[in-house]
Amino acid sequence: MARRKIISVTKKRKATGSESPNQKKNTVELAKDINKRNNTQKEGLITSKTSDEEEEEEPQSSDNSERILNLGEDLDVGNDSDYIAGDSLEDSQIEEIDDDEVSDISENERNLGEKKEEQEEKDREPPNTVGNIPMEWYDDYPHIGYDMDGKKIMKPAKGDELDKFLDKMEDPDYWLSVKDDLTQQNVKLTDEELDIIRRIQMQEIPDANYNPYEPMVEWFTSKPEVMPLSAAPEPKRRFVPSKWEAKRIMKIVRAIREGRIIPGNTQVQKPRFYNLWADSDQSRQDHPMHIPAPKMKLPDHDESYNPPAEYLPNEKEKEEWEQMDPEDREKNYLPQKYSSLRAVPAYGRFIHERFNRCLDLYLAPRLRRNKLNIDPESLIPKLPNPKDLQPFPTRLAFSYIGHTGRIRCFSIDPLGLWLVSGSDDQTIRVWEITTGRCVYTWTVDDIVHSIAWCPNKDVCGFIVAFSNKVAFISPFKLCDEEMYLFTNQYVTAGFNQSQKDDKKKNVHWVQPTEQEKESGYLVILNHSHSKTVKQVTWHRKGDYFATLAPDAGNQGILIHQLTKHQTQQPFRKIKGIVQRVMFHPIKPLFFVATQRFIRVYNLIKQEAMKTLQSGVKWISSLDVHPMGDNIIIGSYDKRLCWFDLDLSSRPYKILRYHSMAIRSVSYHKRFPLFASCSDDGSIQIFHGMVYNDLLQNPLIVPVKILKGGHNIVDSLGVLHCEFHPTQPWIISSGADHQINLWT
Repeated sequence: MARRKIISVTKKRKATGSESPNQKKNTVELAKDINKRNNTQKEGLITSKTSDEEEEEEPQSSDNSERILNLGEDLDVGNDSDYIAGDSLEDSQIEEIDDDEVSDISENERNLGEKKEEQEEKDREPPNTVGNIPMEWYDDYPHIGYDMDGKKIMKPAKGDELDKFLDKMEDPDYWLSVKDDLTQQNVKLTDEELDIIRRIQMQEIPDANYNPYEPMVEWFTSKPEVMPLSAAPEPKRRFVPSKWEAKRIMKIVRAIREGRIIPGNTQVQKPRFYNLWADSDQSRQDHPMHIPAPKMKLPDHDESYNPPAEYLPNEKEKEEWEQMDPEDREKNYLPQKYSSLRAVPAYGRFIHERFNRCLDLYLAPRLRRNKLNIDPESLIPKLPNPKDLQPFPTRLAFSYIGHTGRIRCFSIDPLGLWLVSGSDDQTIRVWEITTGRCVYTWTVDDIVHSIAWCPNKDVCGFIVAFSNKVAFISPFKLCDEEMYLFTNQYVTAGFNQSQKDDKKKNVHWVQPTEQEKESGYLVILNHSHSKTVKQVTWHRKGDYFATLAPDAGNQGILIHQLTKHQTQQPFRKIKGIVQRVMFHPIKPLFFVATQRFIRVYNLIKQEAMKTLQSGVKWISSLDVHPMGDNIIIGSYDKRLCWFDLDLSSRPYKILRYHSMAIRSVSYHKRFPLFASCSDDGSIQIFHGMVYNDLLQNPLIVPVKILKGGHNIVDSLGVLHCEFHPTQPWIISSGADHQINLWT
């Protein structure tokens, strides 16, 4: 390696002695030669940089030249008069330095200039202030963010693939750059960042200055001290039993007494995983139905490397074996003959056979399990034959024809002889059930929405609701004179009692006119509201009845006493729109059905007992079982729900047999039957047996579908159905202006 002498001179002031002129001349010439070489080197470094770099680094180069060669100051060769006699250069003062050290100094100067320039470029770039957000939000915009002044930072021009290829070829540092999503530009990685990346790839600590093997600082010495740290006397708590420990022990003692902790019963922790292939495990007792794993088949003679000649296949057998499918071959190999064991190649099917062996061990049965051969039909509950559940209505007997409008309601007298019906033609008709003869006809002022015959057998009459009025009518021709007199006295006795007018009345009990009395009217109830009364229903004793006007708000539900002409408003506030109300047949309970819930109230305690959740969208009808423990509801969303009041607040059964809205549901008072009618024109008859044994669930069996009796008019089919009180008959009315008797 070429070497150069750089003179490092220190002024040595000698007290005595002088220097010869020849020595002084040699010193001056040597200093000029070194300064000339240094200037040449500086020019070579400066010309390789830009003009801006020259201006910035010129003071640094001069400083370095002064730092490296302080000859101008030390020797003062330009002024001979300042030379002091005795100054000299000796061989011991000449140091030899490699050319690499000089080049390192120049390289450091260049790096400092480049870093300074990069920092200034970064400072000149406007910072993007959008923060840590997904930059794909700006894909459809011409800018990529905003600077500190709120101005848009436009996207830099993007080159095509050719520009990228040229940059990759021309720029040697192209592989050192990465794309910055925030500025949409390529950023060159620094040496520190490259070093971090290299360390991460080598699975080393990213920080180069971190030493994982620093000497441990022993904060607490491992050597036991002989002398105690303090000479304080022992505290009293060292000699007094701990109360906290006593409480802890008593807690454990109580747990042992209660049996929550069993002393001496140490649970052995089972291993999480078992080694299937290890022979060192303790042998466990086999299960009584254990099946050992299948063993591998021993090799045959034809698997030898030098089998006998009779095991080797001929050409025809080889062709047949190759043409067969792999699963049809008797053996998955062909016997081959080799001259020596060294000539045998590696077995090509080794991995495949090992895999199949693992499958055999993995999928092999370990226990004998007795499979249950169950007939799927046996899982279906066995319902009794409908023929065994007779009697129930099966056919249409005859029709009651006379109304000219939709027949929304009808009612049957307790003895089962007469039928009263109300229609949209504003007429009320009384029919004889067995013959179909129309006996009476009344005309009212509005559509008849509800009608109900009095359940008291000693009273001959019914109540009818039209508009905001409710009237009690007695067909006197259907009963003897004694019954009519009792009925007249039973109904009109309330007019003789003094009525207090202190409070505003919800209902006015009005005596009918003479003309109305002749037609059978005994009393008329005028409601204070103007809303339509949609339903009337009797109490089982025939003295109380309830009226429902859903649009009347708090006055929608009223309970009236017929004998005393008194009216009660049981609810100050009604929750939801009420659809149906009904009295319990035995207990003093009152059912109120809203759109989705059925609330049960105790009339004596005047409190709500329970709320039944129907799960339907809109309740349309309600009926209570004669025994009082079960109810059924129909809904406009084609579902019929059976509730067991002793079982749950949710339906016991949900039946979906209709294809359109259910209009009415009804229980039979004597037979285990119930029915539902729908807008699809059909009537579903069910056998519903309720047992006295509380442990036995009700038996519900569909037995008959009655079709063809009613026509669908304006998407309305059968509007009302009701069972005969004594016979297994059912009567239905529809939108086709007729009433049918099914027997």
